[in-house]
Amino acid sequence: MISVQPEDFDPGEELERLRSGLAGRAGAVVSFTGLVRDLNQGEAIARMTLEHYPGMTEKVLSAIETAAKARWELDACTIIHRVGTLQPNDRIVFVATASAHRQAAFAACEYLLETLKTDAPFWKQESTPDGKRWVTRNTPR
Repeated sequence: MISVQPEDFDPGEELERLRSGLAGRAGAVVSFTGLVRDLNQGEAIARMTLEHYPGMTEKVLSAIETAAKARWELDACTIIHRVGTLQPNDRIVFVATASAHRQAAFAACEYLLETLKTDAPFWKQESTPDGKRWVTRNTPR
């Protein structure tokens, strides 16, 4: 499941949704929930605004998910990324994987998160006491 949304999400509900669809196939579920920090590069962050290119963003996330499923034996994946204006401590991203074995679930979860950070078309703007600034992206692999 892939979702790009302005609304908050509940990690517990998302994990239960993923787990309930497995019918006992998976032996491991691994998840990551990312939060907006209140400090970046030594400066206070009042809020962060995330923009994306609708349609293209979901297509890239789907390709990342497909690559993970080709590399690891996964029973299910969930990727949720928020857009819009967020405050410090707001949830921003959720990634979960399910597999028969924990090694695959851990490796795939890390891959999904790291790859979406570098490849997915999201633009982040931080509001600091000195004004607004765009966050530079990590270099793609």
